Formats: sequence, C-alpha cells, structure tokens
Amino acid sequence: MRHRTSPPEGTSAQGTGDVDVVGMWVTADGHIRQELLPDGRYDEARGTRRSAYTGRYTVTGSHLDYVDDTGFTATGDIRDGVLFHEHLVLYKETQA
Repeated sequence: MRHRTSPPEGTSAQGTGDVDVVGMWVTADGHIRQELLPDGRYDEARGTRRSAYTGRYTVTGSHLDYVDDTGFTATGDIRDGVLFHEHLVLYKETQA
C-alpha cells in the first residue's frame, strides 16, 4: 500500500512515487519503535516509555517530514528499505 498524507501547510506534495512507510519501524536493538500510521500520524516508543513522541508525518517520494505534537520538526529518508531518521537507523518489521 502506498501512503500519502496531506503536506504541512505552506508546502505542496509531489505527484506520485511515494514509498510504502506504514507500519512499525525499529532500531536494531529494539529500544526505539516508531509506528507510522495510515492516517499520517506516528507514535514513537523509547524503551519502556510508550508514546514518548507523537505527531504527524508526510511522505514525498522516499523523504519523510515529521512534526511532533509539541511543534518539534525532524526529517527522514528511506534508502534500500531502511529508514534514516535524523541520527537513528530503523528497520521495518515484517508481519510473519
């Protein structure tokens, strides 16, 4: 499934070609778990702290823009199926 959310105010989205990002993304050690939801929201857990960060995200091609509910912004890029989110490297969990 491709995922497209509305871009943040003042920006415009590219037409097509967005990568599939919906699902759970996890660091190799499992400490950080970032769930990208189909409605354009995300929920990030850190260790035992559930919902440590929540907010919205948009996808343009293989690039992600995040806006935390507190207003903090971040970016990410998917390369070869790996999400590089600021200083983090996350891998998509697959359904068994």
